[in-house]
Amino acid sequence: MSRERMRHADAAWLRMDTPTNLMVVNSVLWFDDPVDEQRLRALVAERLVGRFRRFRQRAVEDHGTWWEDDPDFDVPRHIHHLELPPPRRRPELEAVVSSYLTVPLERSRPLWDLYVTNDYDGGGTALLFRMHHCIADGIALTRVLLSLTDDGESYAGVATEESGEHHRLLAGVASAALHEVRETATHPLHLVDLATAGLGDGRALAKLLTLPPDGRFWGRRTGFDKRVRWSDPIPLDRIKQVSRATGTTVNDVLLAAVTGALRAAREREGGAVHDVRVMVPFNLRPLDRPLPSGLGNEFGLVYLDLPLTKRTPEERLEEMSHRMRAIKHSAEGIVSYGVLDLVGRAPPVAERATWWSGWPSTGSRSRIRCG
Repeated sequence: MSRERMRHADAAWLRMDTPTNLMVVNSVLWFDDPVDEQRLRALVAERLVGRFRRFRQRAVEDHGTWWEDDPDFDVPRHIHHLELPPPRRRPELEAVVSSYLTVPLERSRPLWDLYVTNDYDGGGTALLFRMHHCIADGIALTRVLLSLTDDGESYAGVATEESGEHHRLLAGVASAALHEVRETATHPLHLVDLATAGLGDGRALAKLLTLPPDGRFWGRRTGFDKRVRWSDPIPLDRIKQVSRATGTTVNDVLLAAVTGALRAAREREGGAVHDVRVMVPFNLRPLDRPLPSGLGNEFGLVYLDLPLTKRTPEERLEEMSHRMRAIKHSAEGIVSYGVLDLVGRAPPVAERATWWSGWPSTGSRSRIRCG
């Protein structure tokens, strides 16, 4: 049976699961028209499983952490039907997706599942794709899911195992996440320079390891009751217009909007308004490089204090841009990835002790995590 050692950073994500905070990425897609299930299975087998071996391998902890081919792998075992109660619209889908947020993936087989809901919102199809974070980060997963669409294959930037063809990610991807990552990847402070600067920057490491959790917003521990909501689509062009007019980035605008929403929530509840510390992913994966068959995680986590104390949207956006620029010019992203790598090398017991004691605090008092 084929085996390969799991990268240390990916092993860290595998071991980070807690009952109330699973390291599972949940993605929801919906279509106006019904999706043919036979064609969906064939597409998943070709573009997901055929290209990326992680989707046909299971994670094994046996004197180390390994990827191992699943001898009983079968695509239909990972595709399930999901029934929604009438009238089968967004509120019902949100409720069902919420119910899965604390349901762990089966560890004896590849760590992903796809749930299919038919007759959604008047005759369409909705899909819930669940994947453990040890397989890939969110940026890689976005590119993988886009490659499943008929018009998305060309800009997914994937490399097949059979042909090794390289494709560049086209600039027209209608995704705010990919837009912002492209900007990070082309930032004047290149990653090589950032890594070099990080070698001597003990301040970034000290900040990541000693900054205490910020539980003031809720003041309670995480639990099993989790809910997911999403808004109506917001045209990316509108967000870009704001960012261009203010000299900020797409991420700055979105995070400033989140900050305003949190401030409004605190004011409605009559609570004290103060800045709230969150964790934000910092991409380290070059977008002109095709996705490898082994996928994996290539990002760091950095602390960001959301400026809730700023009263106007303009003030919040200006301050958000200032704080994000400081992060991009620091070594925090590189250093935090190094911390994940080190933690992944530790025995599982030592790793669990590390996560519960503080960074990135999956078991301690609540933090908001954006991204």
